[in-house]
Amino acid sequence: MLDERTVINGSYGEVWSEGTWLTNVTSAEAVIEIGKEEISRAGTRWVGHKVTSVTGSGTLSGYKVNTAWIEKVASVLSNRGTPFVTELIIKLDDPESLGAMRARLSGVSFDRIDIANYEVGSLVEEELPFTFSGFELLDRIPTA
Repeated sequence: MLDERTVINGSYGEVWSEGTWLTNVTSAEAVIEIGKEEISRAGTRWVGHKVTSVTGSGTLSGYKVNTAWIEKVASVLSNRGTPFVTELIIKLDDPESLGAMRARLSGVSFDRIDIANYEVGSLVEEELPFTFSGFELLDRIPTA
């Protein structure tokens, strides 16, 4: 039977970039999509699938506290057009769970520059979609 205390509470999530804890991040997602090609096979109606690619993508969402991310991501607009590429550490931890999970995302490159968005009477939030080209699990949640 499931011990409800071991279900991880996302309130203890953290995102780190270049040694700095991004305390304004309220949600983080990182996924790897597995690309497959259909393979027709003789002697069966079943179509096979061969893995041909992988693509990493994700989103950071949180409160807008300054223009630091605009300035970093906008480096792609400079005369030389050098894109801002970084590494993210995403940590999911909960003192009551069985453990923690930390993942290092490498080759993180952001997909758009959010200059401004606001609504009168509301806190300003921003969403930063990104792609990445590698990952490593640093800590694993032990199995019970």
